[in-house]
Amino acid sequence: MKAITTYFPELSPLQYDQFGALYDLYADWNTRINVISRKDISNLYLHHVLHSLAIAKYIRFIPGTTVMDVGTGGGFPGIPLAIFFPEVKFLLLDSIGKKIRVATEVSKAVGLTNVEFIHARVEEEKRKFHFIVSRAVMPLPDLIKSTRKNVSHEQFNALPNGVICLKGGDLSHETEPFKQIVEVTSLSDYFPEEFFQTKKLVYVPLS
Repeated sequence: MKAITTYFPELSPLQYDQFGALYDLYADWNTRINVISRKDISNLYLHHVLHSLAIAKYIRFIPGTTVMDVGTGGGFPGIPLAIFFPEVKFLLLDSIGKKIRVATEVSKAVGLTNVEFIHARVEEEKRKFHFIVSRAVMPLPDLIKSTRKNVSHEQFNALPNGVICLKGGDLSHETEPFKQIVEVTSLSDYFPEEFFQTKKLVYVPLS
C-alpha cells in the first residue's frame, strides 16, 4: 500500500480501505483462478495497482466519463481506476470468463458501484465510451481497429476521447501508423522504481 499512498496521498478513507483490501482478495482468488503470476502476487501493489494508476497521473477523468477496459483479465487497470474515480463509469471486458469472474468478485468485495463486467470479445461490444483503456492486451493497431467504433464523439475531458494503453519495451513499430497523433509517456516520469523504467503509457486521440 505504501506504493499507492506515496504517489496518491489524497485518497479518501474509503479508497484507502478499498485499495488495502485488494491484496488479500487477489491472493485468495489467485489460488483458485490464476490471474496474476504466482511469483508476482507479492508485488501486487507496485506491478499491478500502481501500474494501473499511471493512467490517473496522465489524465484526471471528469465525473460522468465512461471508460471501457479491454482485456481486463483480473481487473487491471479497471478496478484500481474505478476505486480512484468513483464518479466515472467503467465497463470491464474480457473474452475469458473465469478472469471476469475474479474481477467481478473482487469488485463486489470492495463495494464498487461504478463498474459493469462483460464476458465478450471487444468486437461484439457496440456501446460508446469516452476512453478505451488496456494493459498490454494486443498490438496497438489491432486495439485501435477493434475499438474505434466504441469511441464517443461527445467531449468533456481535458484530452480528446481516445485510447490509453499501458505497454512496455520498444513501441516504435506499433506506434508508427499513428506517428502524427500518438503521445508516448515513460512511466519513469511518474514513478522512479526500477519496474517502471521500460514501461510506457500510449495515448491515441480518436474523436
